[in-house]
Amino acid sequence: MDPTTGSSLAKNGLFLGLGLFTIWYLVAFIGAWRRKNAEGGERAMPTPAGLLTGFGTNFFDTLGIGSFAPTTSIFRFLKMVPDEHIPGTLNVGHTLPVIAQAYIFTRIVPVEMTTMILMILAAVLGAWIGAGLVSSWPRRTIQIGMGLCLLAAAALMAASQLQLLPSGGTALGVDGIKLAIAVAGNFLLGALMTLGIGLYAPSLVMISLLGMNVQAAFPIMMGSCAFLQPVSSARFIRAGSFDLKASLGLAIAGLPAVLIAAFIVRSLPLGVLRWLVVCVVLYTAATLLLAARRGKSVIAPQPAG
Repeated sequence: MDPTTGSSLAKNGLFLGLGLFTIWYLVAFIGAWRRKNAEGGERAMPTPAGLLTGFGTNFFDTLGIGSFAPTTSIFRFLKMVPDEHIPGTLNVGHTLPVIAQAYIFTRIVPVEMTTMILMILAAVLGAWIGAGLVSSWPRRTIQIGMGLCLLAAAALMAASQLQLLPSGGTALGVDGIKLAIAVAGNFLLGALMTLGIGLYAPSLVMISLLGMNVQAAFPIMMGSCAFLQPVSSARFIRAGSFDLKASLGLAIAGLPAVLIAAFIVRSLPLGVLRWLVVCVVLYTAATLLLAARRGKSVIAPQPAG
């Protein structure tokens, strides 16, 4: 078989699988919306703040900023979502926009399909395991986990701005020990996604260190997120560990934002904005860790007598 034909068949199979995962996600999400409406007596609808957050974060996510860290910062600043529901809301709400990104970038950016498919499978497995753990964690544990992950994300963003990260090579895929490292790394990143750390920055670092073309990070990252988020979302929805109104805002406004950024705007000078995001993420990480510390002092047992 001609390699081009094989790659085309693999890509079409990937799109078919992504369509099935999208249907699975929509069934779970719409079912949760209907149950909420039946319980509350009034329709759960997104707020204007939720819609603006969904549009802004997914617009800049498509251009390479990332969406999880900025969304977490907005949620905490506006007190839109309880801390323990932020990871689930991020995964549930950003699923549809990232699926749209996956379709777009996988079609226009070349990548070796075996590498991409194995990394996607690893990310999905990591997310399935991670979501099962995170959805049952108490608030303080989630605050500590998100705070540490946001510190790591801010460090990676700052290193990227200072051009301290590896520039990568020319390969569109890897094999042998490098493929094993890529699969294991994406498994870990898939699990961390369920705690609220985005895939973009760490995936870019890993792919560059493996000698791959950094452009290949886009379809791999988008594809990994597009497959793992329906899986993690289903577990968060089942556990009720997410905010429905905020998730609706991210999903509804995020779709048009992705299309506008990908097909109309395409690129912007984002250097100053990235530094602003680094500062905001550092502030959010600090507030999460301080909140976790206060929570510990509140629940500490009192001495007898």
